[in-house]
Amino acid sequence: MHRLWIGVGSLAGLTGVAMAAAAAHGLPDRLDPAAIQMLRNAVQMQGWHALALVACGVWAVRGAPALVNWAAGAFLLGLLLFCGAVYALALGGVRLPAMAPIGGMLLMLGWALLGLAAIRAA
Repeated sequence: MHRLWIGVGSLAGLTGVAMAAAAAHGLPDRLDPAAIQMLRNAVQMQGWHALALVACGVWAVRGAPALVNWAAGAFLLGLLLFCGAVYALALGGVRLPAMAPIGGMLLMLGWALLGLAAIRAA
């Protein structure tokens, strides 16, 4: 599983950088300032959680792999729901009710599980 998390984290990082470039260079003339700010917020969340996924992949081979794998799964699903909902709203005006809050809760759950894995591994 650890290679999966590193690969998915790398893909999230790659697409986050691409989205940041689009938000900075290709979209400001097409979107209003509020939509651009939403994109920036989603890109920031995507970047941090891309790193978290890579860290989970590196750590999963060392200690408490079950908890680390659960954390990584929560990060991945949270990223898809949270960032996906924000991108859909900012880019297409499509509202996906409850997806962003559920995604945010999953991201927080991922951090809690990662912390628990650290305590257990100690």
